Amino acid sequence: MPQPKKTLEPQQARSRESSRKLLKAAAEVLGQHGVDGATIPRIAQHAGLTPGAVYRRFKDKDALLETVILGILERQDERLRTGLTPGAAGQIPLPVFAGQFIHSLILSYRANAGLMRAIRQFVQSRPNTPFWRKATKLEVRSYERLVDLFLSHRAEIQHSDARTAVALGLLMAISTLHEVILETQNVGSWKGLLPKDDISLKRELTRAFLSYLGSVVPDASQTI
Repeated sequence: MPQPKKTLEPQQARSRESSRKLLKAAAEVLGQHGVDGATIPRIAQHAGLTPGAVYRRFKDKDALLETVILGILERQDERLRTGLTPGAAGQIPLPVFAGQFIHSLILSYRANAGLMRAIRQFVQSRPNTPFWRKATKLEVRSYERLVDLFLSHRAEIQHSDARTAVALGLLMAISTLHEVILETQNVGSWKGLLPKDDISLKRELTRAFLSYLGSVVPDASQTI
C-alpha cells in the first residue's frame, strides 16, 4: 500500500505545478494581449504546455479566464484582509496615509494597466452570471476593507457622513485613474487639462480626496 502513495504524490505535485504555471501564463497573456488575444494556443505556448493539456483542465477559454480572474480578485482581497489593519492604519496621519495609498494606486495602474483593462472588459461582458456575481462580491468586499482602513481616521474626517464620504471619495479617485490610465484612447484629447505627470496626478487626487472628507490638506511640498 505505501508504494501507490509514493507514486501519486510526485504526480499530484507536478499537476499542481502545471496548473500554477497555466494560470500564471493565462494572466500574463491576458495582460499583454487582451481578452481577444488571450487564445488557448497562445496561453498554452506561454505556459510550456500543449493546447490539449489546457483543454483537459478547462472546457474552454472562458472557463480558464474566469478561474484566473477570480484567483486574482481573491488574492487581492486576501492581501487587504491580512495586510494593514485599521488599527495600524490609524497610526499614520490621514494626509500621509491618503497620499501613500493614492501613490500605490497609480503605480499599480501603470504596472498592470493591460491586465486591469482586460479584467474589466471580461467581467462586464458576462453580467448576471455566477462568475459575474462572484467577481462583484469580491470587488465589493475588497472595497469595504479599504473604506474601513480610512474610517480608522474618523476623528480627522469633518464630513457629516464619514463612511459615505470615504466610499465616494475613493470611487472618485479610482474612476479618475480608470479614465487617465486605462482608457488611453481618450487621454490625448484631454492632455492639456490633466496633471502633467504622475507626481502632479498623485498630489491633486490626494488634495481632492482630503478636501472632500473635510480633512486638513497639506501644502504642495508635503503631498509630493
